[in-house]
Amino acid sequence: MADVECLVPAGDWTGEGAVWHAGEKALYWVDISRFLVHRYDSGQKSTRTWFFDRPPTALALTDRPDTLLVALGGSLILWQPGNDARADLALPEDNWPRARLNDGRADPAGNFWAGSMQNNVGATGKGMPIDDEAAGRLFRIASDGTVTVVKTGIGISNTFCWSPDGTLFYTGDTLAGTISAWDYDATTGAIANERPFFGGFERGAPDGSAVDSAGYLWNARYGGGCIVRVSPAGDVDRVIEMPVDNVTTCAFGGPDLKTLYITTATGGSRDDLRFAGGLFALPVDVPGLDENRFRIRS
Repeated sequence: MADVECLVPAGDWTGEGAVWHAGEKALYWVDISRFLVHRYDSGQKSTRTWFFDRPPTALALTDRPDTLLVALGGSLILWQPGNDARADLALPEDNWPRARLNDGRADPAGNFWAGSMQNNVGATGKGMPIDDEAAGRLFRIASDGTVTVVKTGIGISNTFCWSPDGTLFYTGDTLAGTISAWDYDATTGAIANERPFFGGFERGAPDGSAVDSAGYLWNARYGGGCIVRVSPAGDVDRVIEMPVDNVTTCAFGGPDLKTLYITTATGGSRDDLRFAGGLFALPVDVPGLDENRFRIRS
């Protein structure tokens, strides 16, 4: 496997939310703490950035090629990067600004899943301490914006991905240090039978994840300086070393879905912090899965 490469030295305070747009041959991602959404054009090797008035935390493609779904503070909006048009969709986290949305992704049935946590980002982007380790919730948002609260009592909700056959849903709690597996019904979008999938890994805490076409989960380790590839049985398959400590999430992209794009955050204990907060890319042998799309009610 080739070495990881820093594509964009973005200096993100909290890079997150990576999603590959195959139609544009571009990767979108966010900087939660600076209220930014970035777009990396893989053909032009250029990056464009947009400002928002609240922390954007997660992104999803929709069934409209020109429209993305953005988790923003406690709400969801529909956003058209081409003309920067923005429209409100839903308010899943009605405890905003005490709590905010965190990770999220569209599911195979066309819903958007999102999790929340106690808000740790101030009005200027400055970090705030977390004193409530059970403020987070797990939400499913339907095409018409209807919100269903699926679980409560979460510390920091992270990792939203599905098995290749669409029968399993993976999600985690960073503060608990665990990733769970659920049975998933692609017809109804319902989940059931939560059980432990991966935990006890000594390096860092579980942040965002992506699943490849062989069913292996790639988990970013915040504070651990690595990504760990986990087998469908929940065993460590390999560990990919990163040149930064705070690895936040990943997404498969490129023309053959054999590029793993990796977001990171600033900070850490290393002597060389130049790459912290950058966007990275790692060529892989096993391709990822196509991004699911949120279905917008017409």
